Amino acid sequence: VYFLLFLKLPLAHCVKKYRIYNFLATAGAKYGVGFWKPGSGIIHQIILENYAYPGVLLIGTDSHTPNGGGLGGICIGVGGADAVDVMAGIPWELKCPKVIGVKLTGSLSGWTSPKDVILKVAGILTVKGGTGAIVEYHGPGVDSISCTGMATICNMGAEIGATTSVFPYNHRMKKYLSKTGRADIASLADEFKDHLVPDPGCHYDQLIEVNLSELKPHINGPFTPDLAHPVAEVGKVAEKEGWPLDIRVGLIGSCTNSSYEDMGRSAAVAKQALAHGLKCKSQFTITPGSEQIRATIERDGYAQILRDLGGIVLANACGPCIGQWDRKDIKKGEKNTIVTSYNRNFTGRNDANPETHAFVTSPEIVTALAIAGTLKFNPETDYLTGTDGKKFKLEAPDADELPKAEFDPGQDTYQHPPKDSSGQHVDVSPTSQRLQLLEPFDKWDGKDLEDLQILIKVKGKCTTDHISAAGPWLKFRGHLDNISNNLLIGAINIENGKANSVRNAVTQEFGPVPDTARYYKKHGIRWVVIGDENYGEGSSREHAALEPRHLGARAIITKSFARIHETNLKKQGLLPLTFADPADYNKIHPVDKLTIQGLKDFTPGKPLKCIIKHPNGTQETILLNHTFNETQIEWFRAGSALNRMKELQQ
Repeated sequence: VYFLLFLKLPLAHCVKKYRIYNFLATAGAKYGVGFWKPGSGIIHQIILENYAYPGVLLIGTDSHTPNGGGLGGICIGVGGADAVDVMAGIPWELKCPKVIGVKLTGSLSGWTSPKDVILKVAGILTVKGGTGAIVEYHGPGVDSISCTGMATICNMGAEIGATTSVFPYNHRMKKYLSKTGRADIASLADEFKDHLVPDPGCHYDQLIEVNLSELKPHINGPFTPDLAHPVAEVGKVAEKEGWPLDIRVGLIGSCTNSSYEDMGRSAAVAKQALAHGLKCKSQFTITPGSEQIRATIERDGYAQILRDLGGIVLANACGPCIGQWDRKDIKKGEKNTIVTSYNRNFTGRNDANPETHAFVTSPEIVTALAIAGTLKFNPETDYLTGTDGKKFKLEAPDADELPKAEFDPGQDTYQHPPKDSSGQHVDVSPTSQRLQLLEPFDKWDGKDLEDLQILIKVKGKCTTDHISAAGPWLKFRGHLDNISNNLLIGAINIENGKANSVRNAVTQEFGPVPDTARYYKKHGIRWVVIGDENYGEGSSREHAALEPRHLGARAIITKSFARIHETNLKKQGLLPLTFADPADYNKIHPVDKLTIQGLKDFTPGKPLKCIIKHPNGTQETILLNHTFNETQIEWFRAGSALNRMKELQQ
C-alpha cells in the first residue's frame, strides 16, 4: 500500500511561512518520507504523473485520492490517523464495500466531456448514493475517454460518497503511462491485463447505464454537487429560482480538471473568441494542477492564449477550490454566481461568502460561459457577437489528450529522503502560532456519559467545510488550538436558523460555537453534537474530528455519516452514533441534556441507550446504533487510536 500525506497550502506561503514547509521537509527527512516542495502542484496530479499505476492499492489523506482510478488503481481517501496506521505497519481496515457498476456505451463527442459523465452520475446517485461502495466504470464507451478524463470522473466520485472509483486498464492508460516515463509499467499491465478489467459475468450491487453519445454537457449546483442541469436548461432554472444569471468569475483547473487535454480544450474555445476580437466578460482564472502541467502549457502556448482572453494563471495549488482566494470583486453577503471546473461547491467553500452561487462544470464550458458572461448561454446553440458586429457560434473544442513533444517537467520540486537520517531534527518552533505538538487526549473514565450538553443541533447539510472551514483557516492546520476557533462556524443551528450562533446553556446567551465550546470545556461540561443526514460529507479533513475532541465533545449523534468522517471521529476517541429510528432526531431539542448508557458493555452490533432529559423534567429513551468493531472500541477506551497504539508499544 502506498501512502501519501500532504498539506494543501499555496506557494505564496513559502516566502512568508517558511517554518511550515521546513517542518514538513525536516520531518520527511527524519522519517524517510519524500517531500514535494511548494510549487509542485496538487498531490492528486502528482500521483497520476508519478505514483499511480493499474492495480495499485493506494491510500491518501484527502477525499479526492480516487483520482488515481483513472490509471486503474484502487486509490482511497482516508483520514490522517488511518494513514498513521499504515506508516506504523498496522493493518488498514475497511468495511467491505459494495460495487456499483456504471456501464458506458456510445462515445464522447462535441462539447460533451468526461466531466459530464460524473456530473450526470452525481445527479443520479446524489451526494450519499455511493457511500459504502466502489464505483466501477466499464463498457464499450470507456475507450472514448482519455486517461486524464477517467481521472476526472474518479476524482469527483468523492462527491457521491464513493469509497473510490476505478476504470479498467486500456490503451488510453498505456499511452499516458508511456508519455509520463513509465512504459515498463505499461508493458507489465499489458501482460496482466486480464486481472485489470472486470471479470466476465461479474455481478454489481447496482447498475447504471450512461449512453455517451446521448449525454449532453452538464452544470451542477449551486451549493451542492449533485444538483444536475443540462447546460441548455440551467439558464431557465436560474431565472425561476432567482439565482444570479450574470457570471462574476469563471475558474478552471484544480485537481479535477487541469490536465493537458483540459487546458487544450479551453484554449481551443479561447482562440475562437479571440479571433473575433472577444475577451471574457467575467473574470477568469486558471489553476495548473502541477508544475509539469504549468511548464508544458506555457511551452505549448495554451497559457498565453488563456491570458490573452483575460485569464490570470494562478499558482500550482488547490487555490480557490479550497478557499485560497483573496477575492476582491464582491463584498461578503453579496449575492453572485461563479462557474468552476472544480469538484465541490458547498456554501462558502470557494470564497467564504455564503451568498456565492457556485456551479461546477467542464473547463471548456466554464471558458465559454466566462466569454458570454451569463448562465443563459448555451455554446451548442447560441451565438456571440464579434467586435465587427457579426454573429458567430463557437465550434466544439478539440485538443490533443497528451502533448506531441514530451512533457516539460519544469522546476525540480521533489526532495528525496536522505540515505542517513540519524542527524535529522524536526523543526517545530515552541512559539509558533501555526505549529503545535499534539498532547494525548484523555482516556475513557469507565463510566456512562451523563448529562451531556448539546452544543448545537445542526439543521440540514453539514459538510466538513461547515465543521472546519478551509480558506484562511488553513494556515492553522498544524496548530490544533488555533484552528479550533473555526469549529462548526458554518453549521446552521436549528434553534435560530443562524450559523455560528448557539445558546450557552449556563449563561443563556447566544454566542459563537467555538467560544461556547471553550466555555464548556473550561467549566468541565462535556457536550454532544446532533446532526442530520450524511454528516461530515466532503473533504477528508481530519480537523473536523480533532477540533470537537479537543474542545470537549464526547459524541456526535446523527441520522447518518459520511464514511471518512465517521472513521476520523472514532480515531480521536469520539462516539459517532446514529439514530436507530431517524425520526428520533425530532425528539431532541437544543436545550435538552443527554445520557448515553451501555458503554461498560460496549460491543460490536449492540446499540447504546440514550436518555433524553427535557427541561420540564420529562424523559424519553431512544436507541443509538454504531459501527464500532472490537479494535475501534479499544480506541474509544484508550482515548484515541494513537493512545491505543502507544499502549500496545509499552
